Amino acid sequence: MDRLGTESAFEVLARAKALEASGHSIINLGIGQPDFKTPDHVVEAGVKALRDGHHGYTPANGIPELRRAVADDLNARHGVDVDPDCVVVVPGGKVTMFFAVLMFGEPGAEIIYPNPGFPIYESVIRFSGATPVSLPLREENGFAFSADDLLSRITDRTRLIILNSPANPTGGVTSKAEMDKLAAGLANYPNVALLSDEIYSRIIYDGREHATMLAYPELRDRVIMLDGWSKTYAMTGWRLGYAVWPRQLVEHATRLAINDHSCVNAATQWAGIAALQGPQDSVEEMVRAFDDRRRALVDALNAIPGISCVEPGGAFYVFPNITGTGFSAKELEGRLLEEAGVATVAGTSFGREGEGYLRLSYANSKENCLDAAARIRDWLAAQQAA
Repeated sequence: MDRLGTESAFEVLARAKALEASGHSIINLGIGQPDFKTPDHVVEAGVKALRDGHHGYTPANGIPELRRAVADDLNARHGVDVDPDCVVVVPGGKVTMFFAVLMFGEPGAEIIYPNPGFPIYESVIRFSGATPVSLPLREENGFAFSADDLLSRITDRTRLIILNSPANPTGGVTSKAEMDKLAAGLANYPNVALLSDEIYSRIIYDGREHATMLAYPELRDRVIMLDGWSKTYAMTGWRLGYAVWPRQLVEHATRLAINDHSCVNAATQWAGIAALQGPQDSVEEMVRAFDDRRRALVDALNAIPGISCVEPGGAFYVFPNITGTGFSAKELEGRLLEEAGVATVAGTSFGREGEGYLRLSYANSKENCLDAAARIRDWLAAQQAA
């Protein structure tokens, strides 16, 4: 148990809530959760499912109607053919991460993961007994990974590679050209599997196209593609995600599901169908709002002495460079919360490569994002004047 880490955004959230309860004004840009409501037609589908009597267990891999809806959605969005029998529905994205790492991680094995990256990657790799191998994501590359760099880190002990684009915490988006180069290079490593975390695939900007790892037929027998409803449809609390598994691993993933959680909440699955098959205008509206906030927050941060911020290509995070402030990431996180009333997350919460950065989520109103930037500016000015 000592090998398990945590997700610091939830710790920051708890501290921010405690400060609010004691009367402090807090702007929370720490938690990665859309500030939009779940679309009404999705909520109604969940309510209807309960009223229609969907109260019992479901198949461990998800109801057939939902798995078919997932396959149809992937075909419509990416032009890929997915067998619904290869879809395993789970309660959120982390379950797939855990299952994949448990399958491939053991003492002596190596698993490559992005750094800075979602903290659960490294946590679960260490828990499995495998050795985490960091893949540094560089600001000068827009926090996209380099295929050549990644391929150079593969050894005869590498069992799994974890990819994430668009990425948390950086918002970095890796281009299709880089994905093509990676796919070609992996031909030399036929025993290495991939976990492609594509949970932010619908939240992407400036005309970029999401490059899914499902698009490479030569890799389909070793790609596990993770996605879900939490970010795209503002359904974080519904706990609904899925993965497309290689055919030979579906039985293993399903067996893990049976042992772990039996099945996903029945009504939530019917709501998931409504989300995929219903109108998508709420998704488009949310992404437009995120885009507006993204541009405004990047401009505001770049106007603060000591801070610079590249424009993220996806997700709903900025990852500003704070080395010019003279503070470490963790110290600045704590002091901004306690003294300026702004909740952020230190870059080091996402790995050692995150030193010198903060993560700010713009899944909050534009007004709050700009107010937070103003508070940071004024607080830093006061420190320099002191």
